[in-house]
Amino acid sequence: MKRLINLQPSRLSAMMLALLPFVLVFFAYVATSNARLEANPNDKLLPAMTSFGEAMERMALTPSKRSGELLFWRDSASSLRRLATGVGVSAVLGLVIGVTLGALPLLAAGLSPFVASLSLIPPMAILPILFIVFGLGELSKVVLIVFGIAPVIARDIQGRVREIPRQLIVKAQTLGANTWVVILRVVLPLALPRLIDAVRLTLGSAWLFLIAAEAIAATDGLGYRIFLVRRYLAMDVILPYVLWITLLAYAMDRGLRLLGRRLFPWQAVSA
Repeated sequence: MKRLINLQPSRLSAMMLALLPFVLVFFAYVATSNARLEANPNDKLLPAMTSFGEAMERMALTPSKRSGELLFWRDSASSLRRLATGVGVSAVLGLVIGVTLGALPLLAAGLSPFVASLSLIPPMAILPILFIVFGLGELSKVVLIVFGIAPVIARDIQGRVREIPRQLIVKAQTLGANTWVVILRVVLPLALPRLIDAVRLTLGSAWLFLIAAEAIAATDGLGYRIFLVRRYLAMDVILPYVLWITLLAYAMDRGLRLLGRRLFPWQAVSA
């Protein structure tokens, strides 16, 4: 039946439709930028495409006169290192806490409300506390990411564990498995695919916390550079950095999706 709700795009059509919004935004930007620059050649709000090229050549290909480093790549490496550490620690903590609380009702009764409360605290509200307790170095930035996303991952994993059919656990116990064998051989394999999805869903928040921490206390990093050049209205640097962050986040999301499909082919991984 030819109704809109039943129409499915072909592979080529889907690719074209996915690219269409980006193309429209690009041409809209170019048209608006040209109009503003014609009215005011010194306008900095919407720089011309040539300005982006010059700025990125300066940041990514020309060594800094002060440090001799390529600032763009140094910023990227620093941010990715902090993000990978924070997300990695959060994934491990979230998995351990979520599986434990989901599988052991006695522990869940005592700790679930506490974990739920932690997940509801705005991480940015405790950022000054983290700087006071852990200092202005790398640790405070990583802790902010962990505090922001680990409780969310833990609650997600806990919910997945509780959805495991009770029959599977009963059958394992019938075959002689004790509590820890059930957790390791039944619960954990079923929770791991959900961990991939939970990390994917929290990546955006992790980037937000990282950029905020770098903006306040850092000497390098993508967030640091964006907030450093904002005082000069350097949109030719800010916009490419924002685009680069978006591309990195997208690549991480796609990478985690492919990893989930490779490690757990029997488990449907969300798009």
